[in-house]
Amino acid sequence: MQWVVRQARKAAGINKEVTTHTLRHTYATHLLEDGLDIVSIKELLGHAHIETTLVYLHVSQMDRKKPFSPLDTLYADKP
Repeated sequence: MQWVVRQARKAAGINKEVTTHTLRHTYATHLLEDGLDIVSIKELLGHAHIETTLVYLHVSQMDRKKPFSPLDTLYADKP
């Protein structure tokens, strides 16, 4: 797998180091940014401890949204 990633990086003309771990980390970070909860990400990655997964919270580029109640948007799409 590492050889495939290295060859793909070269073919794409990417000079920055890319590893299988980079892809795993990127995958997890994007899941988090797309709204998947941290416990589900922990399970997907096979981490034994949530603390390991919490590292992704520090690198994530999530926009902080104001908390809201689902009741606030219940009729938002209704005329």
